[in-house]
Amino acid sequence: MSTPAFRKPSRSNGGIRSGHIIQTVFSVAFLLATLFTGFSPKMFSGNFGTIISELLTPQPEGNGTVPTTQKQVRIGVVSGHWGNGDDPGAVCPDGTNEKDVNLAIASLVRQKLEAQGYTIDLLQEFDPRLDGYQAALLLSIHSDTCDVIDAQATGFKIAASSYSRDPNLTDRLSACLYDRYGSITGLPYRAGSITVNMTDYHAFRAIDPATPAAIIETGFLYLDHSLLVDHPDVVADGLVAGVLCFVRSESTQPIPTP
Repeated sequence: MSTPAFRKPSRSNGGIRSGHIIQTVFSVAFLLATLFTGFSPKMFSGNFGTIISELLTPQPEGNGTVPTTQKQVRIGVVSGHWGNGDDPGAVCPDGTNEKDVNLAIASLVRQKLEAQGYTIDLLQEFDPRLDGYQAALLLSIHSDTCDVIDAQATGFKIAASSYSRDPNLTDRLSACLYDRYGSITGLPYRAGSITVNMTDYHAFRAIDPATPAAIIETGFLYLDHSLLVDHPDVVADGLVAGVLCFVRSESTQPIPTP
């Protein structure tokens, strides 16, 4: 029997296919690298390009950016008696007047809420913008009398709009203000001394019924003078906490019924 001649092994079809696969992988990788090197979100139109741009842009940790939905929340803040001609509200023997106290507090409320990313309209007492005003809420800030009534003439009062389309919303706004403002300022709630000037407040009738609204008497300019005049930042903190409780749908207890 003769010995078969030696033959060089040939490349199998599997080997050829493996070579093509490897070559294809490197080609695709090179193509992707080229595309992302020259990539720009402007290559896309509409929201998709914006989304891609945000994904590729390094974001700061924590609350470095304000959510878009938060930027769109509009809040109205009325500074009681501001711009109301010759009516400064309550006037104290030392020259302190309610209009100035309210404006100092309301300005701090606007500053603190804007720092949180909300859109704030600081409104005068009879601001033309109140007619049909639409917002997430409207809060009117006032202070109570300087008159010496009695040793119990201290504390705050809240009245919600009875013209609101959704009483549940105004009730929750009142409850948030009651809970947060009382906790931060330490003032008692004076439910029994709420007047018709509060319950039938003129701005309640002017704004859009879909806008939840409330008025607050932040304290008495006699016995609560030190808090209102010397520490308006504490008063503003209490009001801001109440507003945030409402817009963030935080839990709270119902406001006491007189």
